[in-house]
Amino acid sequence: MQAIVNDVTRTVAGSLTTALDRLHPALVRLLAGLDQAQSALNRMHPARLRALVLAVLIVCLGAAPISLAGSGDQQAASAVVSAVGDSRGAAPAPVAGLSRTQMDHARTIVRVGQQMNLPERAYVIAVATSMQETNLRNLANTGVPASLHKANDGVGYDHDSVGLFQQRPASGWGSPDELMDPATSARKFYQALQDVPGWQHLPLTVAAQEVQGSAFPDAYAKHQDEAEAVVAALTK
Repeated sequence: MQAIVNDVTRTVAGSLTTALDRLHPALVRLLAGLDQAQSALNRMHPARLRALVLAVLIVCLGAAPISLAGSGDQQAASAVVSAVGDSRGAAPAPVAGLSRTQMDHARTIVRVGQQMNLPERAYVIAVATSMQETNLRNLANTGVPASLHKANDGVGYDHDSVGLFQQRPASGWGSPDELMDPATSARKFYQALQDVPGWQHLPLTVAAQEVQGSAFPDAYAKHQDEAEAVVAALTK
């Protein structure tokens, strides 16, 4: 009996040692990340810090969206909302042939729609629209220098169109900084969609065209099945 106890003890001790060895690098990375976050907070402008606090409250308390003063504040809040949302669960595996980056952009689009209390039909329209406009890529533009300094998935060249939805600063969609932020860009798309009378009952390609004013008004329809599959994976 003592021999069995000794064997079990050694086995458990070995398993614990292996688990701790595997956990140690993760703990080191976590501590390093906390140090970086603290440094970033120490350098942050008070207005930006307020935006971050408000964003956390919005997510944690389920409050209605709060209007923030500046585009920088809005983008900071969007980043925190995204980070907190990610902590609620692992991101779904990509579907419909999407890459991880494309799926993450779709997830942002869906999450913003949820924050705005819109129905799933809106998410499908938005995802299909971005699939057509940029293949769910956040594109900068060679003709918009400010966009080139923002995080992007590539560079386009169509007029002054930027971001996931190819929205144009010159057409009043917003600043390049706003439109290169996926969450802010998605929110602006949804706001424009809500201004379309009866959008909930329009064919997808018609609703998208009313917002985008594309030279190819029927092009959005071919993405409907894929967009529905993506939204289903992100909302189940």
